[in-house]
Amino acid sequence: MISRAPSQHIDSYYAATAIGLKDYAPLAGDVSCDVCIIGGGFTGLSSAIHLAERGYDVKLVEAERISWGASGRNGGQLSTGQRKDVIELEKIVGREDAKFLWELAEEAKATVRGRIASHNIACDLKPGVLTVAYKRRENAYFERYVDVLKKRYDYPHVRVISGDEVAGTLGTNVYYGGILDSGAGHLHPLNYALGLARAADEAGAQLFENSRAKRIQKVSNGSDVCLEHGNVHARYVVLGCNAYLGRLEPRISGKIMPINNFMLATEPLGENKARSLIRDDVAVQDTKFVIDYYRLSADHRLLFGGGENYTGRFPSDMKRFVRKYMLRVYPQLADTRVDYAWGGTLAVTMNRLPTFGRLEGDVYYAQGYSGSGVALASMGGKLIAEAIAGTAERFDVFSRIPQRTFPGGTLLRWPGLVLGMLYYTLRDKL
Repeated sequence: MISRAPSQHIDSYYAATAIGLKDYAPLAGDVSCDVCIIGGGFTGLSSAIHLAERGYDVKLVEAERISWGASGRNGGQLSTGQRKDVIELEKIVGREDAKFLWELAEEAKATVRGRIASHNIACDLKPGVLTVAYKRRENAYFERYVDVLKKRYDYPHVRVISGDEVAGTLGTNVYYGGILDSGAGHLHPLNYALGLARAADEAGAQLFENSRAKRIQKVSNGSDVCLEHGNVHARYVVLGCNAYLGRLEPRISGKIMPINNFMLATEPLGENKARSLIRDDVAVQDTKFVIDYYRLSADHRLLFGGGENYTGRFPSDMKRFVRKYMLRVYPQLADTRVDYAWGGTLAVTMNRLPTFGRLEGDVYYAQGYSGSGVALASMGGKLIAEAIAGTAERFDVFSRIPQRTFPGGTLLRWPGLVLGMLYYTLRDKL
């Protein structure tokens, strides 16, 4: 008998407006399958859909609820490219692989949009992401970056906008310019994930909640995934745990660092007031190292993300914690009620590029999306499915990205990260 009380989604604006919440039973007893997927976020759900559509017998086990983690709590931006822009990416992997990674990122956005359309996922998908300059000197880099995208990457959907235009678009004077990307977008991430879960279920994958994986044991013809109340024997295993990997797989846990981000949702502002903040209903992100990111909800709230911490605890008063960041941008909201505030844990890598790979025993993983997981994790699941099916060329482009383990491994990585973050936070203020 399962004695642990079933978990629920955290109290957030996304959970309060969720569409299609469904209870999936815990896995109990011993079962076998072709592929066992651990983790019910974007990576795991995308893997499940693509593998089930290829005819594989798929079982997905989630320790909490489907999309309980970062996939159901994030800023909802459907971003263009990788977490590093193409100028930096060319220095890391070379121009050829940079171009290929760019094309995969474009396909990632198209994959998300395609799933939303084909499965009728109601997740408030809207176009446009505006990146705004926190410092005046960043405008010159914006000009160069847009020129490279248009000429070298044949991407016509971006343009540089002036500080005055940013002020007219956003109703704040704290920025010096921006890049408007009409090829990017934003959505309700939890509803997108719940739609993926429904699609995976309909494709034949079996989903199990409140089914925590305790260890993975290599056996002669695959792996045994040992759960709290059962066991899954699988030919292949997919690790889609990201920031919640914990000690499940020590060989890759040191490649990522879990960090906590925080968001709030104001009271409904009404369309006129909401559009006075973000006139064109685009998502916004700034250029600080610890970024502010925000957008409007379908019911005209401001959804604002700001601040991080690097411990196992969230702030005791998250509304107050995030509100101070919001008021630096929009002091006119000083008397506005905050209805929801919540935190989530994401995983970053040393170079802020995702880490993909395959471990002994046919264990595949994709993780470390560093804040760009809506598109890239959806693509990660697709590439894992390709690799398991025997076509690994595209997966291998990601696996070739140089990745370092955090200094000190999982034990000592926290102090180093905190010192680094404090340094970059100080640079933001100078």
